[in-house]
Amino acid sequence: MSASLAFVFPGQGSQSLGMLAEHGAGSSLVLDTFSEASAALGYDLWALTQQGPETALNQTDKTQPAILTASVALWRLWLAEQGAEPAFVAGHSLGEYSALVAAGSLPFAAAVKLVELRGQLMQQAVPAGQGGMAAILGLEDADVRAACDEAAQGEVVSAVNYNAPGQVVIAGSAAAVERAIEGCKARGAKRAMPLPVSVPSHCALMRPAAERFAEAVTAIDWQQPKIALVQNTSAAVVSDLDTLKQDLLAQLYSPVRWVESMVALSARGVTDLVECGPGKVLSGLNKRCVKGIGTHNLDTPEAFSAARAALV
Repeated sequence: MSASLAFVFPGQGSQSLGMLAEHGAGSSLVLDTFSEASAALGYDLWALTQQGPETALNQTDKTQPAILTASVALWRLWLAEQGAEPAFVAGHSLGEYSALVAAGSLPFAAAVKLVELRGQLMQQAVPAGQGGMAAILGLEDADVRAACDEAAQGEVVSAVNYNAPGQVVIAGSAAAVERAIEGCKARGAKRAMPLPVSVPSHCALMRPAAERFAEAVTAIDWQQPKIALVQNTSAAVVSDLDTLKQDLLAQLYSPVRWVESMVALSARGVTDLVECGPGKVLSGLNKRCVKGIGTHNLDTPEAFSAARAALV
């Protein structure tokens, strides 16, 4: 196990049509992982990720199992090829479930069903069109929070993803998010743009989803994580299973403290971060969270080989 290595797993927004196609062509392990997920879900997940329709792949309850499965497939491939095992794992929002599977805390088939339900409950909590999210670039965290407080006017809007210094995502009721966008611009944001999402994640509007999700989380036979896990809501290493489950529920309506999580990993001696999942969104953020940290992704076979070679 490499004490200086952490694996980080991406969340929603990392999906794309045809993701992992090259990996799938070269590895039966990737296809087998998707088959296992398909058996749990009752539909062909690999076909959906490769052929679409894209509108279906982008539905929250389809996106979440797809990203989790792609991430676990790459994790399994890494282990099969004797890649260095990390001392820490963390995941961005949904990615925390991929991290829990990698850490041996959550069985894969159970995780696939769990995140499908998570997506369904999130969508039900706020009907399409009633909520919104926006990315705010080039503004201090405190100014973003102040703009949200001013824009709320009895509705919900808050800072929900602290992704990198100067990059914060806000979420809430559609009208309140619009007001907050204007407020952020007035305070000097370089850019403030609505995100194409169907659910306002990590804000107070998700509390009903968390309440309904609790039963499913409790029903699973959780195991102690075998790899130290940094959770979103606390930006701390959590090993106590009760705390871990409580934090997973709170994560639905609490901010993702990604910057603090990456700083915490660096403080514990991590010098290299491997993004284990489709895309390379986190690699871009991580460079800005911790200056000089090594960032790697496994998105293509070439990137996978390069990471393998760099982390012997």
